[in-house]
Amino acid sequence: MKRRTLVLGGAVIVASSIAAAAIWPRRHVVVAARTFDWKGSDFLSGGTKSVALAKLPAPLFRTRPNCVITVAQTLGPCYVNDVPVRQDISEGKAGLPLRLAVRIVHAADCRPVNNADIEIWHTDHRGIYSGREAARMCTLGDAEAVSGLAFRGRQLTDEAGQASFLTTYPGWYEGRTPHVHCRILVERNELLVSQVYFDDALSDLIYGEHPDYLGRPPRNTRNDDDRLIPGRDAADHIFDFEKLEGGVLSATITIGLSS
Repeated sequence: MKRRTLVLGGAVIVASSIAAAAIWPRRHVVVAARTFDWKGSDFLSGGTKSVALAKLPAPLFRTRPNCVITVAQTLGPCYVNDVPVRQDISEGKAGLPLRLAVRIVHAADCRPVNNADIEIWHTDHRGIYSGREAARMCTLGDAEAVSGLAFRGRQLTDEAGQASFLTTYPGWYEGRTPHVHCRILVERNELLVSQVYFDDALSDLIYGEHPDYLGRPPRNTRNDDDRLIPGRDAADHIFDFEKLEGGVLSATITIGLSS
């Protein structure tokens, strides 16, 4: 029986692969003291070209999901319209391969939301957004970034309220901690615009050791310093993560809708 480890914000839960396949409220999970001994070389580099999303193990979510209302945040100047429906949103760009899985639930009772339209966007490994419509402060006028739509995509959730994207770990940029934007519509009604964040220790490891992220100066903003991250509710807006066999990083989050 293979065991998988999901790292939370300060703890570790361990579940068997058999248990992980069960319906999430009934999965047996053991909470233990956090361990974190990975190295940058433990992960793949060069983007997602060698990764098949269908062959990765099912996303592992917390036994007790974050059935709380996810705080709304600004859409921001880097949003663009008409992004494609797709799973691999990296467009072949460099970076640490990241399977990003989202579970959308009704916050009141944890019921999964089927057919929710979730759109995500984030920067490349250099901290640059794509998109011709995005403000110049987002693309920095980079010709390749302006002409493409890398690291942007949308999907509909399944009956379990889940959707998975294949991407790479986002880079940092001045004034912000690493994050992923999301916009959720149900029956064409916008119910939430928000952002999800990464564990500081994980970002330190990747930016300091992974070959695709070296060569930039140290980031100047951490989670505690970011003015946009929800203060009291910050823990509910940070991805849980695990290192999959083969060097792919998996990040999961439960997003609670208020209606």
